[in-house]
Amino acid sequence: MTKSIMIVGVGGQGTLLASRLLGNALLKANYDVKISEVHGMSQRGGSVVTYVRYGESVDSPIIEKGEADIILSFEQLEAARWLPYLKATGKIIVNTQCIDPMPVITGQATYPDGIISSLKKIADVLPVNALELAMTAGNPKAVNVALIGVMASQTEIPYEVWIETIKETVPEKFLELNLKAFDLGYAKN
Repeated sequence: MTKSIMIVGVGGQGTLLASRLLGNALLKANYDVKISEVHGMSQRGGSVVTYVRYGESVDSPIIEKGEADIILSFEQLEAARWLPYLKATGKIIVNTQCIDPMPVITGQATYPDGIISSLKKIADVLPVNALELAMTAGNPKAVNVALIGVMASQTEIPYEVWIETIKETVPEKFLELNLKAFDLGYAKN
């Protein structure tokens, strides 16, 4: 059976490292893995999405509407934007952080209130203050690995595989920080 995970956020949040960690952990766990990254206007804080599909045999990396088992969202508005891709039995793991998109920054729009409570009415939602976890780990930039830790606790991939993957993927000078952020996220469930 093929499973599908979407990692969504805005440019600069570290979604690409998160997708690399996920893909490497799945490969290490002997799954066939297909990944497709869509960058959009990532340099300007635009939407970034990565499709990750894995299983015994995967033909395509593309996730259609209603197919995602997990949506890992680095930002609330992105969770709402990509909600149609979640399957009825799927789960959204969403960072409680809000990052203003360009229309909000320029004053043309306001950031919507109550996104998480609205999502909870129609989906299985796990809100996470990943920024707080990252700060506890020692650096706000570790939000991505804290979120991967939360998601990892929802998968069948053993903890040891994740730790080994982080050690092989993250540069040595950031390793201790990222291992701590991962553990904080993993324990959050």
